[in-house]
Amino acid sequence: MQASSIRQALVAFLFPTLFLLGACQPAVTATAPPDAAATASAAVDLVARGEYLVRVAGCNDCHTPGYAENQGQVPKEVWLTGSAPLGYSGPWGTTYATNLRLRMQELSEEQWLEYSAHLRARPIMPDFALRDMTEEDRRALYRFIRGMGPAGERAPDALPPGQTPPPPVLALILPPAPQGSAPGGNAP
Repeated sequence: MQASSIRQALVAFLFPTLFLLGACQPAVTATAPPDAAATASAAVDLVARGEYLVRVAGCNDCHTPGYAENQGQVPKEVWLTGSAPLGYSGPWGTTYATNLRLRMQELSEEQWLEYSAHLRARPIMPDFALRDMTEEDRRALYRFIRGMGPAGERAPDALPPGQTPPPPVLALILPPAPQGSAPGGNAP
């Protein structure tokens, strides 16, 4: 008997025997539904990704009181509750960083994804960074922030140019805007 014939005979004999003994299982197809543990794990990973993004994208720098001043040593319970009473003042007027913990309770995940993909906010919000994130990153932010639950108070309304804001205020003196550019629009 030749080597290839011996191999074929062994495969023909061993595979069905091992299968019957449970040593070989049929491959799971791509159409098999995901199990609950895998789905839960993916959700946890997305929330962890959201927390990571909040830390490294600078969300806490403005949206968490005292975060930058305390080198990030702020209890998580205070995260993303807005900048009040600190206002950011410049030629656009005065803005206050939104309480994202309350804002996310007002939006569904799909509403957030649409809103964040097209956000045009007043300074100093780096809305371009949010728009440049992938949908999955913006979904992760939503799930993390919404999962933290509501906390804190709503941010004060923005003040128009020329109106003096109450202290504390971070006043920004900016160079003139390039020709043809317009300040931000739909603040969060």
